[in-house]
Amino acid sequence: MSDIKVEGFKSSETLAALATVFEAYSEDQKKAQIKKTNGIFELRVKNAEGKEAIWTIDMKTTGSVYKGGAKSKPNVTILLSDDTFQQLADGKLDGQKAFMTGKLKTKGNMMFATKLDGVLKVYPISDTENIHTDMSTP
Repeated sequence: MSDIKVEGFKSSETLAALATVFEAYSEDQKKAQIKKTNGIFELRVKNAEGKEAIWTIDMKTTGSVYKGGAKSKPNVTILLSDDTFQQLADGKLDGQKAFMTGKLKTKGNMMFATKLDGVLKVYPISDTENIHTDMSTP
């Protein structure tokens, strides 16, 4: 998953781990997650140096995570800092609170952005060194 990682971004480790989880899904598990989420998130993350990296979580067609902008129109584009993304992924920050305090901005379907929390929770991604592959529930 080194093609997802971007040096200087903690988020890239988390997203690479999430991609590994989705890749390990059976076709049925992938279809269930796609049906549940049914959309595309484009994440625009800025690190402490002010550099921006873009990742896409496609839960509409492919059930995958990849580096770069969405290949088809995203339901929502989420703009946030690297630290804010890590806090969301680790469950230390609520997405609505991040939005209300200006730590997270959206373009597109703001209500769809609330589904990101469910996508991030398919795997305890704060434990990226110990990848767990029990995919019994998508």
